[in-house]
Amino acid sequence: MQFDLNLDSFIRDHVTFRQESLLKPDFEKYQSELQRRINGKSVLVIGGAGTIGSSYIKAILKFKIRKLVVVDINENGLTELVRDLRSSTEYFVPDDFITYPVNFGDRVFEKIFHQHGPFEIVANFAAHKHVRSEKDSFSIEAMIENNVLRARKLLNILLQFPPEHFFCVSTDKAANPVNIMGASKKLMEELIMAYSDRLPIKTARFANVAFSNGSLPLGFIERLQKKQPWSCPLGIRRFFVSPQESGELCLMASIMGESGDIFFPKLDEERDMIPFDQIALALLNTLGLTPDICQSEEEAKQKALILQSSLRPIAPSPLREVVPTSCHAVVQSSDRADVPFYPIFFFGSDTSGEKSFEEFYTEKELLDNDTFINLGVVKNSKKRTIAEIDAIFDRLHNLFETDKVTKAAIVDALKDYLPNFEHIETGKGLDSKM
Repeated sequence: MQFDLNLDSFIRDHVTFRQESLLKPDFEKYQSELQRRINGKSVLVIGGAGTIGSSYIKAILKFKIRKLVVVDINENGLTELVRDLRSSTEYFVPDDFITYPVNFGDRVFEKIFHQHGPFEIVANFAAHKHVRSEKDSFSIEAMIENNVLRARKLLNILLQFPPEHFFCVSTDKAANPVNIMGASKKLMEELIMAYSDRLPIKTARFANVAFSNGSLPLGFIERLQKKQPWSCPLGIRRFFVSPQESGELCLMASIMGESGDIFFPKLDEERDMIPFDQIALALLNTLGLTPDICQSEEEAKQKALILQSSLRPIAPSPLREVVPTSCHAVVQSSDRADVPFYPIFFFGSDTSGEKSFEEFYTEKELLDNDTFINLGVVKNSKKRTIAEIDAIFDRLHNLFETDKVTKAAIVDALKDYLPNFEHIETGKGLDSKM
């Protein structure tokens, strides 16, 4: 099954609805200052093989840095990053460029830091980013370890050699969190803010990155390549930025922000928040396929069996007139015999931690909407003392050391320190779905 898809064009036309980067006006406004603060500097990027980390690297390589060190546990991802950068003509890749497939929480990372540092610019993108990672106490411990506890180790290393700019990525799900991933990121925000009087710390909450690694939209393409059915939730609306915009947003925040700033994109709820089912139907249409809306996962999988041998047109389901109510356009069956139908199952979201909408800030947060054209900044983020952070960490460590730690106990501990954490527990997880 072969399809010709220009993914960048699709994102512009059907996801972000922006033909130019959201950040273009701000980069034009601050170009000279960005050059002054970036050119000639030594840069460390942690988690640089992921979608946002690699996009950040591509954004900063539009400037002329002196040195680039990239760390990520994804060895294959680092390999592709190097091949991508070396094969492109639009980036200024420094002569001093090296990647390491290591965990930034390991002892070897400290050796790498001391060998190649100090760094003027440090950006950390290493994170558990999926709500599905709150399966049980084991997955939650790993998520908090990565999103929070290792960040503490990094901060203590940076205190020895303070950079000019330090950035640690957050998420929109940290604003009024309803899942443990969002709560862990909110805790991470409060952790780094406790150091913001000693280190130049900035962070950003932003929207879903369209077709990022592990995302549902990218999963559509991967399912298509394997001739597997699609599965998509109804009524789940999200803000989206392109991969390019994600890197540019983080770069602008990391370089132009003041210590303690939390950046977010200025997006309009009515204009920019779109449902996943709308993206699914638009993608099928772009690929020249007609959606065959199935009534169950089993029906969708049985329909997909026919695709294993060929992509002959498949008879649509009897209930083809049933379409997602959140979509802007009603999907009709095609009368053309040469247009294949593709099985897709739409379902109502009923899994733990799923928020039906997104928000970048809370009512109590003070916003600066004037300094940047398309970015807002939270200026009064909560700053705990180191003693408070130590107390939180001690409780979490003690919980994880017990033999009978439960998900509920971890949620209760987080609620004690994050009063606006309202966990949505349904007893179901995304790993139970296609």
